[in-house]
Amino acid sequence: MFASFDTGFSFLRILGILIFAFVIGMFVFIIVKMIRDKRKNDASPRLTVDAFVVSKHTSTSSSSQPVAGDPTGAHGFHHMTTTAYFVTFEVQSGDRMAFEVDEAEYAMLAEGDTGRLSFQGTRYLGFEREA
Repeated sequence: MFASFDTGFSFLRILGILIFAFVIGMFVFIIVKMIRDKRKNDASPRLTVDAFVVSKHTSTSSSSQPVAGDPTGAHGFHHMTTTAYFVTFEVQSGDRMAFEVDEAEYAMLAEGDTGRLSFQGTRYLGFEREA
């Protein structure tokens, strides 16, 4: 009887350690990826090419957090919504590139706009429309 209790307790302890290690591993993976992407962009040349706006789209995500840290939600929930803005450009070679832009830049661009696209790796630097 005690042996099965010890085995179950050991299993739960091991499962808890594995879940903790997985969560920490995911954080480390994300941080390493962000650092690697930043270094790659920093090492890339700044380019300015003729391009036109092919499309625009947004990605919205939302989450809820319990108020006062009460997981039952007895004090209500704080809801947060985040929107990311993306613009796809086509360059003279026919290649298409999508960049995340800020809300103001997104509002200023329209599909079909032509001009000069500036970027560095996967980092959007700007778009100067032709008059």
